[in-house]
Amino acid sequence: MGGRVGVTYKYFGAPDGATAARVPISMRPEELGGDELGMGGMFTKIKPETMAAMVLTGIEGVPLHKVPPLELVVLHPDYAVVKLPMTAVDPLRDIGEETVGAAAFIWSTVPDRSGPSDAFNVYRLLHEWQDFSHRLHEAGHQPYCLVWP
Repeated sequence: MGGRVGVTYKYFGAPDGATAARVPISMRPEELGGDELGMGGMFTKIKPETMAAMVLTGIEGVPLHKVPPLELVVLHPDYAVVKLPMTAVDPLRDIGEETVGAAAFIWSTVPDRSGPSDAFNVYRLLHEWQDFSHRLHEAGHQPYCLVWP
């Protein structure tokens, strides 16, 4: 097999950093099924910093350079776990269709940034992220992301 292997991101919820740090140890990335939320979490190729930026720039109106950095929980040779700011999921819980659509459009026009540029793909992603936000909130969890090649 030639070519570069992409990085995979699995978003999951955990009550705290100590629990989140144990998640990769308790399950190998290729057999990741459940998580602290009791469901499959979210697998994507979209970087956590891009997800945070989409919500904060598109919905909260935060300038791209003001998006807060992610917090590294674990850096291991085979994987990393990062914690996302709650501001990357909280705003999504109470917004309607129009706002999601507007945010997707705004993000699709932001120059010089990584991530999907097609407004419909961004819209779909924000919807998944919205569902994830509700699940996190109901479980009383923080958002984390497991990153591995």
